[in-house]
Amino acid sequence: MSAERHALLALAVEVAHEAGRLIHQRRAAVERMAVTATKSTPTDIVTESDTAAEALIRDRLLATRPDDGLLGEEGGSVAGRSGVVWVVDPIDGTVNYLYGIPQYAVSIAAQVDGVSAVGVVHNPSSGQTWTAVRGEGAALDGHPIRESGCDRLDRALIATGFGYQSSRRARQAEVLRHVLPKARDIRRAGSASLDLCAVADGRVDGYYERGLAPWDLAAGGLIAEEGGAVVAGIGGRSAGPDLVIAAGPGLFPALHDLLEPLGADRD
Repeated sequence: MSAERHALLALAVEVAHEAGRLIHQRRAAVERMAVTATKSTPTDIVTESDTAAEALIRDRLLATRPDDGLLGEEGGSVAGRSGVVWVVDPIDGTVNYLYGIPQYAVSIAAQVDGVSAVGVVHNPSSGQTWTAVRGEGAALDGHPIRESGCDRLDRALIATGFGYQSSRRARQAEVLRHVLPKARDIRRAGSASLDLCAVADGRVDGYYERGLAPWDLAAGGLIAEEGGAVVAGIGGRSAGPDLVIAAGPGLFPALHDLLEPLGADRD
């Protein structure tokens, strides 16, 4: 199984880098990318690069492994027969990408029987690539990484994100009002997969967000776990759309216990 997973990882890294070159070149070619569609609200944009990158990823993965399935953010779902499903976000952080903020990523995970076995998150702007194989740790550009070890909330740098619907954003702002005085500081970078990788390599101490989709969590969540973080929801539930909390084992209980009475998993 380990050899198979490493083959999946190598393929994911190769394809993520190819997709990264595509979207980076397209971004450099124009001052402001054309918005071709909207999803949940007008602020939830889809660029031509999203759809082009997802098509590239789908074509490359399935050309090599035609029996696999695929779940893509931009609607590129394919049923498979192998038990392996690729979960893909071609550009996580599309608004950053649109505005030329270099905080966006290609996220690719290979799930086996619904569980992420391999994860790759690649930032085309910085050239950095985070990887993980379940049970074998996480790495940044091939070098092992680990969560920060922070165990005090008042010394913790906490990352978060906000939803697209105005009502959810208002609720998240109310939660944040109570979190901010308890933490060292807050960061909102605009890419869930990169936030999870930041937990894995200690650039932030913790992260929480409501509203993540499978493609936001599949690769970055595995990388955070393999970097030593606890990745879960409220009250022992799994991380998912209701809430994702990621932090090292020394910090997770305090962050969880702060968020739970605030109803951070509810709109």
